[in-house]
Amino acid sequence: MNASSASHPDREHALTILHQMLLIRRFEEKSAELYSLGKIRGFLHLYIGEEAVAVGAIPALSRDDSLVSTYREHGHALIRGMPAGAVMAEMFGKVNGCSRGRGGSMHLFDVSRRFFGGNAIVAGGLPLAVGLALADKLQGRQRVTACLFGDGAVAEGAFHESLNLAALWQLPVLFLCENNLYAMGTRIERYQSRPEIYPKAAGYGISADCVDGMDVLAVQQTAAAAVDFVRSNSRPFLLEAKTYRFRAHSMYDAELYRSKSEVEEWKQRDPINLFLAQARTRGLVNDDDIKSIDSRVATEVAEAVAFAEAGEWEPIQDVTKDVYTRFDGPTNASTVAAQTHPQVPV
Repeated sequence: MNASSASHPDREHALTILHQMLLIRRFEEKSAELYSLGKIRGFLHLYIGEEAVAVGAIPALSRDDSLVSTYREHGHALIRGMPAGAVMAEMFGKVNGCSRGRGGSMHLFDVSRRFFGGNAIVAGGLPLAVGLALADKLQGRQRVTACLFGDGAVAEGAFHESLNLAALWQLPVLFLCENNLYAMGTRIERYQSRPEIYPKAAGYGISADCVDGMDVLAVQQTAAAAVDFVRSNSRPFLLEAKTYRFRAHSMYDAELYRSKSEVEEWKQRDPINLFLAQARTRGLVNDDDIKSIDSRVATEVAEAVAFAEAGEWEPIQDVTKDVYTRFDGPTNASTVAAQTHPQVPV
């Protein structure tokens, strides 16, 4: 996708954008409902309010490119092409989930789509992205690795280490920060001496830009240019998308750190409504389109839930499968240690 087509979509493209944004929104709303019913357990981090970033940026990647994500990744997975049923079944803990029910909400994974997590560790995906890009460079593959992360990751050492190595080794990584202003319950001004994210790239000689993460068309245009820069120059790029989550950090979050009035103020810039206003002005979307797409999305979400409900639980006898591996060599611990680490006295 080039920058021009991103900023001036035709009717078909506009309808695709609307479908993708509504799919994320309705999927997440249903996930919250199912969590309250006890169908989904563990942690659940919703993407409501941030849809424009995933829908705007991820389609700029090719099928051969790699994508590394965070624990707030349902929207990323859906836009990357992962079936909604596979995502929902994973959150149910069923074996027909994308990670066989072993990862849950925070560990979605699909190697066929080069979607490498879902990572529960804050900033944990950044070194993985550097590794993937290094492998591609060493193998002579012309791929881009996109790494999405939240503003909280910027406070971690892995952020700076990853940017440093990506710049030092000239790796094709798009570092995309979804800055929703809060690291869990701490507002960015309380933990960053300079709350702007993208200028931090200058310290590593990395090009950077910032975009309104609530405006899907702006994200498309800026992300397309950023991906093109990374691919053409085989160099890293840092893109900051300023966005906002409308729901709490997770379903366990009492959300005592921000006012309701602040949330309501940001909801005035709901990314779906903003896009609809733009699309209506250009005559690309009408009321019948909205009703039709909303109905289609409702069916997709219902089918995803049915797929998850019909899934099987993993048999109890498989509880150690992929955890331990069979070892047919010596059973004496000292002998094993001496053979595997001969330089270490036992």
